[in-house]
Amino acid sequence: MTNKTCVIAGVDEVGRGPLAGPVIAAAVILDPQKPISGLTDSKLISAKKRDSLAEEIRCCALDWALGRAEVEEIDQLNIFHASLLAMQRAIEGLSQTPDHIKVDGKHCPQVAHSHCTIEAIIKGDLTEAEISAASIIAKVARDREMIELDKLYPDYGFASHKGYPTRQHREALLQHGALAVHRRSFAPVKKLIG
Repeated sequence: MTNKTCVIAGVDEVGRGPLAGPVIAAAVILDPQKPISGLTDSKLISAKKRDSLAEEIRCCALDWALGRAEVEEIDQLNIFHASLLAMQRAIEGLSQTPDHIKVDGKHCPQVAHSHCTIEAIIKGDLTEAEISAASIIAKVARDREMIELDKLYPDYGFASHKGYPTRQHREALLQHGALAVHRRSFAPVKKLIG
């Protein structure tokens, strides 16, 4: 009888707080034979370190996938449900079916795999390598998108604030108005467009 290794996927999302852009989630199945050092919450790592870790994760992981919910979905569903949808899409994007899924936070998305167990772990991005890895590749993917957005709309400063409601971003909104990439259901944007 063979002792089958439990395949664990870590899941996290990035972009709940911004006023603009999608919410992006990642699901990662790490390779136990290729441990990656330095994994932790993506917010605690410099951008340069995040980029190099993201590259290592994408090369060494057994499987990884991104999922997203667009601005229109965020406005339609609300950010909580859109985040769960992005995580669900990331899990569905994996080519391997995990036996167990660890999700950062208090809530779990729905999973289609009936034999798969799932658990929510508060601050899991600090304690679970799989969740940390997901946190890192999701953040790198979203940050890169916001940097591209900055090239299209240089007046808004997306490269620096990544869509978060900084003073610079709120001032740009007042001065230049809301774009199609802005979340109309979020109070500062809603107030601006009346």
